[in-house]
Amino acid sequence: MRYNDNVHIITHRRILAAQRAHPQCAGALEQWYRLCKKAEWRNFSELRVLFSSTDKVGDMFVFDIGGNKLRLIAAIHFNTGRLFIRAILTHKEYDRGDWK
Repeated sequence: MRYNDNVHIITHRRILAAQRAHPQCAGALEQWYRLCKKAEWRNFSELRVLFSSTDKVGDMFVFDIGGNKLRLIAAIHFNTGRLFIRAILTHKEYDRGDWK
């Protein structure tokens, strides 16, 4: 893994909205955002070096945020360095499976 400010996160507004909705996880969301912005991943294995608890579910990647209080679901295009935030859900919302 190399660090070059290479991952482009679409969209930061979802992080900000989740921070307002879940203030107890605001710091964890900000930390996740900053780490992702600095990372350059070429594949899932390299992503897991930084975020070991990340799971691949279908074509989406699921990150545990704030001690598993939130789940951030993203589509990642490793070839272009783009990460698309699809949803940020509580554990209960995630378990319902409506996001799939």
